[in-house]
This record gives sequence, C-alpha cells and structure tokens, in this order.
Amino acid sequence: MTPPVALTLGDPAGIGGEIALKAWAALGGRLPFFLIGDGAHLTGLGARLSVPVVAIDAPEAAAEALPRGLPVLHHPLPRPAPPGVPDPANAAAVVAIIARGVEIVRAGRASALCTNPIHKKALKDGAGFAFPGHTEFLAHLCGAPLPVMMLAAPGLRVVPVTIHIPLAEVPAALTPALLEATIRITHAGLVADFGLPAPRIAVAGLNPHAGEGGAIGGEEIAVLGPVLDRLRAEGMALTGPHSADTLFHAVARARYDAAVCMYHDQALIPIKTIAFDEGVNVTLGLDFVRTSPDHGTAYDIAADLVANPASLVAALELAAATGATRAVRR
Repeated sequence: MTPPVALTLGDPAGIGGEIALKAWAALGGRLPFFLIGDGAHLTGLGARLSVPVVAIDAPEAAAEALPRGLPVLHHPLPRPAPPGVPDPANAAAVVAIIARGVEIVRAGRASALCTNPIHKKALKDGAGFAFPGHTEFLAHLCGAPLPVMMLAAPGLRVVPVTIHIPLAEVPAALTPALLEATIRITHAGLVADFGLPAPRIAVAGLNPHAGEGGAIGGEEIAVLGPVLDRLRAEGMALTGPHSADTLFHAVARARYDAAVCMYHDQALIPIKTIAFDEGVNVTLGLDFVRTSPDHGTAYDIAADLVANPASLVAALELAAATGATRAVRR
C-alpha cells in the first residue's frame, strides 16, 4: 500500500487547520493523508465545520482512520491559537511539526510532504527561525544545496531563478552558475516527479523583448545564451531566451512543460492570473516530494471559516501523484 501524504498544520492562527478539514471533506476519502497538529485545536475547528477528527498514533494508521474523519497525528501546542492572532509562544511547536513531517517522509512512512502556510516573523520572534522561508528550512533539514521553487497549475508550470529579492538586485544575482543549476534541477524534477522523459523547457529573457539583440539589455547575450547553448548541446530540449510578454498565452504554453523565469513576478503573475485558486508550490531539489498551497496564512479571514481549500486540495493531489511517480522511478 502506498504510504499517505503527511500534511503539516502551518501557523495555527491561520487557515491551515480549516482548509485541512475542508480538504478532507472535499476529497471524500479518495486520497490518503493525515495532518500533524494539535488534536484539541483541530477538534474544536472540526466541530465548527461539522467535520470529524480522528486521532492516530502513527502515520500507518491514517488509511484506516480516513473514512471516519481527518486523521490527526497529535503534536501539542503550548498555548491556544485564536484565529488571526499569531502567537510567538507557539513558534517552536510550528517549527517542530515541520521537522517531524520531514523525518516521517524521509523515513518512508509518508509518500510526500505537504505544508500549510507559516508566518515567518512569528517564527523568528518566537523561535529564532533563521531561514527566509519554508523552502530554505526544508533544504537545510535534508542537506539540499539548492532548492528550486516551482509553481504548478493545470496547463502551466513556472520556475523563478531568483525569488525574494528586490528587483534592482536581480541582474547581479542572475549568474550563469545559478541559471544552469536551476535549469538542471527543473529538468531532473520534471523527469523524476512528473514522469516526463524528455521535458521541454522554455526560458524567459530578463529584459523586455529578451533584450532585442542587445538594444534593451545585454544579459540575454552575455549570461543566458551561453548557458542555454551548453545545455542544449547536452541534449536538453530548451528554447529561449523568449520575450516574456509572449510566453504565457495558450498557444505558447502548449509548446513547453515548464517555463524558467528570471525573477519572482515574471513567473508568479501569469500563473496566479491563470489559476489563482489552483496553484501549487512545489519544491524541487529535495530528497523527498514537497508541495504547498500557493497562498499565505490569511489571518484576515481566519476567524470567519470562509477560506477556499482548492489550492490545498490541488497540493495534496499533486503530492500524492508526484510521490507515487518518484517511488516508481526509484
């Protein structure tokens, strides 16, 4: 039997628990997963949503419990978590839940890890969290040298080479080594996790019109072109550098399996425009499968129980599918 997907609670003051309960109801038992979180916290939320919670003492018990309610592997919070009010006192527990999820999936007791959103400032204030975000912490836990963020939705996968840095710093950060490593990890992920034996990757330019032959910037000629030529010579199916303003319409999207973009918004604006509620954050370059819904903690609506679980449902489905694909290829 395929192991279940492990889901972490994320910030308990956010919508993680709510959308986990709603995802269980939406999936109707067709996808085995369990949530790592505080049992009392989840039971209280479940009562408000009329969704049952079933305590389990091991990941292996999730499949049997799933038809009866959301399986919860208990991990206590030191303090209650009122919705919308992040509490640094719970930060160490939030971090420990993530680490526990990684330990479970790396031990083969879960097929993949799906993570609910965290609030980095609360973790920093309460637990000295020293990482820019989830992705870097997960990479630290498994010793991955370069985690790569992919956003995936039906019909589009995008990978930003540079992520959470000011736009003014992008040209200097966009080195040939970083670009090459990102493309290689993207290619490997498409093969291992998405089952594409010869993935087609389109690469966006940095400048408008991909530099227009050097008239609007030289990075395409000096940085991007040589890297793409070298990787194409190895047999990778790469195209570009493309003008980003013509890379994301429907006809263009049909020509590639993933688009590698040069900076955060170049990648995230198109996918959030096309599939705002269905986008999934996938981390490539780890030794386990990790997905996450493509949204934050949503403190502003956490008390109202009106959160849309669609992105989490998509993240769980993709985690299960890619986890199974990677297992077959081992």
